[in-house]
Amino acid sequence: MFARKILVVEDEKILASNIRNSLQKLGYSVSEITKSGEEVIKKVAETHPHLVLIDSCLVGEINGVHVADIIQNDFHVPVVYLTDCSEYKTVPKNQRNEPFSYIVKPFIESDLHLAIEMALYKHQIKKILYEEKQRLMAIINSMGCAVIVTYANGCIQMMNPRAELITGWKESEAFGKDLVEVVNLVDKDVGERIENLATDVIEAGEVLNFPENCTLITKDGKEISIGDNVAPIRDQNGNITGAVLVFQDITKRKQTEAQLMRNAFYDGLTELPNRVLFLDRLRQTIERSKRRNDYYFAVLFLDLDGFKEINDRFGHGIGDDFLVAIARRLESCLRGGDTVARFGGDEFTLLLEDIKDITDATNVAKRIQDSLRLPVNLNGYQLSTTASIGITWNFSNYEEPATLLRDADIAMYRAKRQGKATYAIFS
Repeated sequence: MFARKILVVEDEKILASNIRNSLQKLGYSVSEITKSGEEVIKKVAETHPHLVLIDSCLVGEINGVHVADIIQNDFHVPVVYLTDCSEYKTVPKNQRNEPFSYIVKPFIESDLHLAIEMALYKHQIKKILYEEKQRLMAIINSMGCAVIVTYANGCIQMMNPRAELITGWKESEAFGKDLVEVVNLVDKDVGERIENLATDVIEAGEVLNFPENCTLITKDGKEISIGDNVAPIRDQNGNITGAVLVFQDITKRKQTEAQLMRNAFYDGLTELPNRVLFLDRLRQTIERSKRRNDYYFAVLFLDLDGFKEINDRFGHGIGDDFLVAIARRLESCLRGGDTVARFGGDEFTLLLEDIKDITDATNVAKRIQDSLRLPVNLNGYQLSTTASIGITWNFSNYEEPATLLRDADIAMYRAKRQGKATYAIFS
């Protein structure tokens, strides 16, 4: 398998060299190390990297954020920002809110590796989705998209059969009606009704795309995700005489997007967050605690006692069902804002946010033990278990998720040595 090429854009010479060494050690090919935004566009065109690592605060006439926009929009190459706590706000807000779109300096190799792999994975997902969308659009266009034509006043002039099928309105019923009466649209991002798109496009004089999360309420009240655009209709003299809406049902595409993202961040068996999502939430919590001196959180590392015996005696099918039941028990022991994840096998991790002190964490551990002792009825068998739980919290001002988890894991093994069915606090 060929090594994926990474373009590093970092003006601090020592840091850039360290990043190159780390990337090469991780098996990547470092195509170039550039020091300024002015060089980057040319390098991207020449080397065709798979990903660009870029400092959000580059020196020079073009800053890192502007360069990153060009790379992503014109070259369709994924970007991961390099930033530190003082420069964090230079990362665009939409990128700050997206997992694995930036990494805070200084960082360890494992975090760098994770950020790069997830950025490449997300890019691949988007590429697959884009290609799938293009393929589906070609198929749908060959069958005919929904088309609605309006007069200049925004009232319906014509609907094709596909539009009748999607909206639930017959052309004879819709003719002459105001567009919003037939095409009842809601922007799900803001929860507001969308006004007459035909009159909007006639006033603007240009093509308008539907909002990203646009929902059509059909005549019988059904909700359908739709997408495409509205365009002005011009006569031979260039005068606008009406508008044409071309749209299609994209519900399956939205479901595919949601499923692909779910597969990346959730455990397929228990439907709990997986290791990747847990680490990301823990990283965000650590950053939050740095901004608030009174913000405390705890991590619990849980290993089921005797699960191997259940698997060996009753089989993996019962074992899987038992893990699902345990996952629901663990969820019931937490508050709404906390996180429980399946870390692998019969290991689970819990993130308790905004706690008062370590007592909140030990109370949760006790509640979990009480819950697990209640038997689970599976195929007529009454099965129960206990857990060894390791607890750590941010009294030591942890910087890295891996360190927190390591200490919680150490505490968990200490609990096992103490006779299982108990908890231990790392100290």
